[in-house]
Amino acid sequence: MTIPDYQSLMLPVLKLSLAGEIRISDAVEELANLLALSEVDRAELLSSGKQTKFSNKVHWAKTYLKQAGLVESTRRGFFKVTDRGKEVLSQRPSKIDVTFLNRFPDFVAFRERSSDYEPEISYEPQNVQDLETFEQTPDDQIRSASRLINSTLGQDIIERLRLAPPAFFERVIVQLLLAMGYGGTYAQAGKAIGRAGDNGVDGVIDQDTLGLDRVYIQAKRYAENVTVSAGDIRDFFGSLDMHKAAKGLFVTTSTFTKSATETTEKLGKRIVLIDGIALAALMIRFNVGCRVEEVVEIKRIDEEFFE
Repeated sequence: MTIPDYQSLMLPVLKLSLAGEIRISDAVEELANLLALSEVDRAELLSSGKQTKFSNKVHWAKTYLKQAGLVESTRRGFFKVTDRGKEVLSQRPSKIDVTFLNRFPDFVAFRERSSDYEPEISYEPQNVQDLETFEQTPDDQIRSASRLINSTLGQDIIERLRLAPPAFFERVIVQLLLAMGYGGTYAQAGKAIGRAGDNGVDGVIDQDTLGLDRVYIQAKRYAENVTVSAGDIRDFFGSLDMHKAAKGLFVTTSTFTKSATETTEKLGKRIVLIDGIALAALMIRFNVGCRVEEVVEIKRIDEEFFE
């Protein structure tokens, strides 16, 4: 049979997760058996040659279910149904697709964030439905698809950071700053990172290779529902004063409250705030924690060649 589209696979994927925690690769195999896919269909690869088309569609089906809060990741490569997912299955839906998922606030929020896309640092996609219509030019569709892939990648990155040990998170910050051109060598950049309780500062990194200027770092590996408050910013400001520092970087895997942002703007020091979205976007931009899987070239006619 023909390989189903990813939306048609959403309901089968959700049903598989009802039995308990399942590995995504096992879900791919079980669904292939359930759909009686031929060996040719199972083996058909994407143009990158690194993943089968069927596996790719199952992964996307799971990703969309996760955005709607119907499944959740449990550990690397595994997922399970949530209480919301169980409730949906109890209603015996005949189909789950993007339209169906729009009833869930989490999924709507995921789509609405796309309107805030900033090319330089954000990884949010354009409206998901843009990919399913012919309203965009082919060039626009390619770029929208790229943003959608990066959006999902960014959320996966933040999820992994939240699950990782604090020391790993601190090393990631060092690697990112190095990739952005700060700190000189890894040894120099990381020499003061990770000294918990050092007067409220988690680390120090040279702004230039000669060490003529320094940036003091506060890194908070918070869960999604734990925000950085104005009090946290004032405490960091006090720590900068203690170190006679003029510049600070506050990084978190969650978000900053409005009052925290306003407090930062009122204080007499340069403090840059990096929330989870911006952190993931920077990691993607500077290839920290991710790698290029495939390069798509877009070519145009060379007018000079034909003159």
